[in-house]
Amino acid sequence: MSTTSEPLESLAPTLSVRQVLMLERVLAGEPEVVAGAAQLDRAVRWVHVAEAADVGVMLSGGEMVLTTGVLLAGDDGKQAEYIQSLHRAEAAAVVLGLGRAFPAPPDVMRRAAERCGLPMVVLHRPFPFAELTEEVQARLVRRKFAAVSMSEAVRTALTGLITAGAPLQHLLDEIAHHSGCPVVVTNLAHRVLATAGERSAVDDVLRDWERIARQAGGSEGDGWIRAELGGRGERWGQIMLCGYRGDTATGRLLADRAAESLVLHRMLGGTSAHSWEEQSAQSLLTDLVSGVVPARQLLPRARAAGLPVNRRTFVPLVVRDGDPAELDRVLRLLGLPGIVAELADGATAVLLSLARDQDAAVLTANFAARLTQTVVAAADPRTAWDDVPAGLREARHVADAVASGALDLPAVVRLKDVHLRGLIRLLRDDPHVQSFAERELDGLLCAAGDDLLAVLRTYLATGRNKSRTAQLHHVSRPALYRRLEAIQGRLGVDLDDFEQAASVHIALLAHDAQQG
Repeated sequence: MSTTSEPLESLAPTLSVRQVLMLERVLAGEPEVVAGAAQLDRAVRWVHVAEAADVGVMLSGGEMVLTTGVLLAGDDGKQAEYIQSLHRAEAAAVVLGLGRAFPAPPDVMRRAAERCGLPMVVLHRPFPFAELTEEVQARLVRRKFAAVSMSEAVRTALTGLITAGAPLQHLLDEIAHHSGCPVVVTNLAHRVLATAGERSAVDDVLRDWERIARQAGGSEGDGWIRAELGGRGERWGQIMLCGYRGDTATGRLLADRAAESLVLHRMLGGTSAHSWEEQSAQSLLTDLVSGVVPARQLLPRARAAGLPVNRRTFVPLVVRDGDPAELDRVLRLLGLPGIVAELADGATAVLLSLARDQDAAVLTANFAARLTQTVVAAADPRTAWDDVPAGLREARHVADAVASGALDLPAVVRLKDVHLRGLIRLLRDDPHVQSFAERELDGLLCAAGDDLLAVLRTYLATGRNKSRTAQLHHVSRPALYRRLEAIQGRLGVDLDDFEQAASVHIALLAHDAQQG
């Protein structure tokens, strides 16, 4: 990641009227603001010395105009027209050097400037305008060069990350590093897709995101700077610098560079705004499941991602072998608010957010009924956000237990449906359980025993139903009997004895859990 020791404010390509008045050379002229004091933060783009009454025709906006008023003295009309001409040309300010033409601030010019909101400054001591012009112009040139250098440094750093195949988060971290403030990427509905910056500062932004999102289409101010994301006539999101401390023009330049890079990253990576939504949901649900980040700290992220969180019932689900895109489509089809994210090992987490008066069991069943060839594991509904992580872990545990091959399960599987299999999944990493499984199954734990192990698994899962086992393995009853005899011989057990069969069954469940 690139670094810079240059203060953000020094990169601004312009100076404000206030900053010009604080320059040492200007202070030597004893400046006094006599009108337009509320507009001193206007940007000064350039400095001109001009005396003519129609000075505005020579300006293009943003200039600080210096004058002695020698051609205006004694003519109130010319004085008023001079100020009006500056106002029409959108000049930044006018500086009048007091002296022979005007020994005191002229009331006509002062009143006209106040009405227009044009900052008017008088210098009480003689001051060579050439020195002020030279000082300001030199500073503006240096600042513009610094701004261009910063812009190119940002572009180079981001392009390097893109060509190296860096993920979106790395780009955003680089942008946050250069901007020194939180960075937020949203879709067109103002739902947060990604963030970067100091965690506490980002959380403060997300905590107030509903208000910020409502104002997102308004004018920029107080360091809130936006740039649109899109291309080929299509807008699909925006990036926002939240509380940028530097000059607005520099912040806008930085935001534009960031937007260009994000669009390029999307194009080269073949990703879409929707995939960014998936990454956002995956990050949130992964953090919830892991428990590394307290649920309370994740609440602003969930709210900003568009998940309703106030007075809701949360239903944690984990779907085995489900396509996240299909699950999201089913949620939208049923009108169920929720987020979907792929976890690992073929498991996809779904967190439903239902109104308190909705029937969670019925809606979960409707959701499961829309899916094909998948197992939906559910935890009991939670009404407190802090309980959601435990619910997701419970649903994950149920899904893991089901994955090892339980038969005849309901469409929505809960903890009570996995019985002994669920307990074994919890204990699978215990060394005592592992040694027990190896000891009980020792005669079959070899390549030659794979087929017999599969028969044993089916035989025990069907409640020692020989007819059903033979049917499932497509063998005759006599052939099955011979395999069962071989299994009993290798293990040294009698599978007709309930206790011995139960012991082998528990060992097999433990073995499958460890392998799974």
